[in-house]
Amino acid sequence: MPQPNLQTGQQVVLQRDDVFQLLKVLRERGYRVIGPTLRRGAIVYEELNSGAELPAGWTDTQDGGTYRLQKRGDKALFGYTVGPHSWKKILHPATRRFWRAKRNGAGFELLDEEREPAKLAFVGVRACDRQAIAVQDKIFLEGTYVDPAYKSQRENVFIVVVNCGQAGGTCFCASMGTGPKVTFGFDLALTEVLENGTHYFVVEVGTARGAEILGGVPCKEASSEQLAAAKRVVAKTAAHMGRRMDTTDIKELLYRNYEHPRWDNVAARCLNCSNCTMVCPTCFCTTVEDVTNLSGNSTERWRKWDSCFTMDFSYIVGGSVRASALARYRQWMTHKLATWIDQFGTSGCVGCGRCITWCPVAIDITEEVRAIRESESAKKGAP
Repeated sequence: MPQPNLQTGQQVVLQRDDVFQLLKVLRERGYRVIGPTLRRGAIVYEELNSGAELPAGWTDTQDGGTYRLQKRGDKALFGYTVGPHSWKKILHPATRRFWRAKRNGAGFELLDEEREPAKLAFVGVRACDRQAIAVQDKIFLEGTYVDPAYKSQRENVFIVVVNCGQAGGTCFCASMGTGPKVTFGFDLALTEVLENGTHYFVVEVGTARGAEILGGVPCKEASSEQLAAAKRVVAKTAAHMGRRMDTTDIKELLYRNYEHPRWDNVAARCLNCSNCTMVCPTCFCTTVEDVTNLSGNSTERWRKWDSCFTMDFSYIVGGSVRASALARYRQWMTHKLATWIDQFGTSGCVGCGRCITWCPVAIDITEEVRAIRESESAKKGAP
């Protein structure tokens, strides 16, 4: 069967094993392929050397403070939701050295720290995480100050998104308007269809670069029945979200309730462990550390992830600005859902649910918003 003449916006069909060929073509074109695989009891994003490393036949079950893997009854390649990793770990890594210097006579010589960005292919990017990348693009690429390291790596990424075929127990992307279908910013978009004994992928071409890569993979035009099946996959996922959040006037809601007693309630449960900020795909807070060796002959400056849940993060002369658990949790949630909108013109929450899943005491951001909203409504309805 002749290969279709691929163009942006076109939708074609790949068979399951053809996805392995897609990864092979990406590697042949010089990309390091980063995608989902099984590691240490979770589905995480690591470099893939072959399609055999994809988590075929595995899924995850998630709830507040709970993440478990289990086998599926089929051979789905992307039959899971999201794990503890996000693409933030690559684009905005946990540690980055800014510069290093060594003693040179009476002074110091600054050593070149420029790095050639890797040519990467992100495979399996979900809608919530694609929105999270867009949020961090706004932070690091727009405005007066551009992060040069982020920019150089971001410009060298090929993105293969996967529209979600199932919703996780803590997912609420439908409430945030970020998923489960990816609508922008991809080279190729895959929808995995397992229906009536068939297993195939409907693939939408997002860019000319995507069309060029897909040209090396066997494919055929998608039929109207196959396109309808792909739409059913996404619609079913949207209808089965594990959580929901009413975002109506959410910024004003939180601003009105800065002294709400619910903050005391959540502070009594919060461990200030910072798990929520570490797994969040948009949180970007960092600190800077200078390190000098014992001889005093060399020194380095590093940027490292930090969190608004640590006492030192808001420390100034005289003490921490947010000394209590209440103040720190309120800062995080209010920034994520309210002040982030003022600061960057978008919500800092994409509805991935990671902060709920990976909180050791199962604090649920959707429940906290609901509790504040319902108490306010009850006051309005009181005689």
